[in-house]
Amino acid sequence: MSTTTRIAVSFAAVGALTLALAAPAGAEPTVPEHAVIVCDSASFYANYDSSAGPVGLKRTLARGNKVGHTRGAHPVYNGWAATFDFGPNDWGFVRSECLGGFGSW
Repeated sequence: MSTTTRIAVSFAAVGALTLALAAPAGAEPTVPEHAVIVCDSASFYANYDSSAGPVGLKRTLARGNKVGHTRGAHPVYNGWAATFDFGPNDWGFVRSECLGGFGSW
């Protein structure tokens, strides 16, 4: 096999591997939609366990706290919504009925 043929085969193999390992176009992260806490207070948990419910209380959020949750894109488990707290910039879970004012800020 000539050197030119080997180089061409190598480029073809690298190109195919690159395409196979590339992330699909739709796999980009979803930016949280702006919302606010509408309950007087809302417990904000670190995680949600399907057998035990919410675990790891982080803090209590007050009415009007700015948070993020994109309906239809971020998970909701048994009424507990994956939520981004824009204050300290971290993720957690809060009751979905405590989320409102979507797009208000």
